[in-house]
Amino acid sequence: MEDNYDIFEELSDFLDGTFHQDMGSPEQALNEFISESSKECLAFTIQFCQEFLNSDISNQEKEDFIKSHCEIYFPAIGLTPIQWLKSVIEQIKEAI
Repeated sequence: MEDNYDIFEELSDFLDGTFHQDMGSPEQALNEFISESSKECLAFTIQFCQEFLNSDISNQEKEDFIKSHCEIYFPAIGLTPIQWLKSVIEQIKEAI
């Protein structure tokens, strides 16, 4: 993976490409992503997701960014977008 990358571009590509309107469920989409990705790709995904969460933008901006790049209705899953992304990171870590 590249050393010089844009975390917002990487995260939007991940969210748009994985959690889109044609997915069965967010859990199914994540499981497919994990099963189809190399360990290097999974590690890089964890890295840019964590960098995004640790970035200087406000929590509201982070939540708006996540919501705008995935087809998930967060009230239905009982998590905020930030809580959900943290759980995605943990699930990917468990798979490595």
